[in-house]
Amino acid sequence: MDIRQLDSKDAEKYLAIRLEALQNSPDAFASSYEEERDQPVEKYQNRFEAPKNAFTFGAFEDDQLVGVITLVKEQLIKLRHRANMVAMYVRPEKRGEGIGKALITKAIQKAVSLEDIEQLYLTVVTTNDPAKRLYASIGFEIFGHEKRALKFGDTYYDEEHMVFYL
Repeated sequence: MDIRQLDSKDAEKYLAIRLEALQNSPDAFASSYEEERDQPVEKYQNRFEAPKNAFTFGAFEDDQLVGVITLVKEQLIKLRHRANMVAMYVRPEKRGEGIGKALITKAIQKAVSLEDIEQLYLTVVTTNDPAKRLYASIGFEIFGHEKRALKFGDTYYDEEHMVFYL
């Protein structure tokens, strides 16, 4: 398995796994498949070509993209010591193999290399116990609970907010 930062050549593979994630786990993401299915691949080519504030990492197995995570630096002066981990997804058939932990570790390593980042944040749907266990095993701590954070159809989902101090 190879874990590396994505570049513009990876945009098509990223878009495919992103859409898969939104279809397979609609309750785990704020974005919806309907909102993103018509996004042009150029959006991601441009984003990956010269990243400044967002860094997307992918796990590759036999040239297949099987997992992703994005690290986003805060831009406001008073928040520049923070970054967020978003869009985490590992293909269902690859879960339990340590890919998620490896992706998070790579994102943490990138955060450490960036100037001024002191803490990382993420949110997780409260019903996603495997993800919550993974994040806790790495050292993320729950600092807040948001009721009805997401609404998909007529169903609400609560989220937990987590932090990791570098």
